Amino acid sequence: MTECIPISTPADVNTKLSADTGDRIDNPKQYRSLAGALQYLTITRPDITYAVQQVCLFMHDPRQQHLTALKRIVRYIQGTKGHGLQLYRSSTDALTAYSDADWAGCPDTHQSTSGYCVYLGENLISWSSKRQQTISRSSAEAEYRGVANTVAETCFLRNLLLELHLPITKATLIFCDNVSSVYLASNPVKHQRTKHVELDLHFVREKVALGQVKVLHVPSSYQYADIFTKELPSSLFNAFRTSFTVRSAADQTEGG
Repeated sequence: MTECIPISTPADVNTKLSADTGDRIDNPKQYRSLAGALQYLTITRPDITYAVQQVCLFMHDPRQQHLTALKRIVRYIQGTKGHGLQLYRSSTDALTAYSDADWAGCPDTHQSTSGYCVYLGENLISWSSKRQQTISRSSAEAEYRGVANTVAETCFLRNLLLELHLPITKATLIFCDNVSSVYLASNPVKHQRTKHVELDLHFVREKVALGQVKVLHVPSSYQYADIFTKELPSSLFNAFRTSFTVRSAADQTEGG
């Protein structure tokens, strides 16, 4: 596909991949090889993380629809071969994270996909797109499980930075676009409807009580973690990609 026509986004907003749709492909080994190679590329290309995560879900039995989605990622990379994650001189005294979840996004199992991105100063240092293991009964539950995963990642990063003699003294700000999740993170009152997520509730609230974490609301238009949980139109995708400092190597940096 070295001469393929580039495309503006790695995932189609009008397509939800399903396990049983379409015919089986002739060469599943080639599919697995390419999908595995793209997993390595996500180390420096967070913008393709969600699309790669989706195609990797079907490695056991790839269908024609999955192969089309895989080729779309390649077409996107063809148009952005010079792009990569750029790091800049920045302060290292604050961690900021964005957490999001796509409730019941899987058409087969109705499991949710959660994603997060973590910034140290102005630089993106950690990100994830992962299907949740259990089915959530509400969007608030799916979002809150995503927040718990994000808090766990920021706790690991805080401890790592402490070992590197760069302790974070400020509370980690975690932005979520679900008001109910923000309320649950700080409200100490137990609710009958939240007993099934009690472990996540206690974990997040403990970190909030210790002053290590603050969970805040952010409008969906500024929820950068959306790029890790769902397909986005090109305008929004490009805006969020820029927020990750995924840019062309030809872009001018300070000092030329």
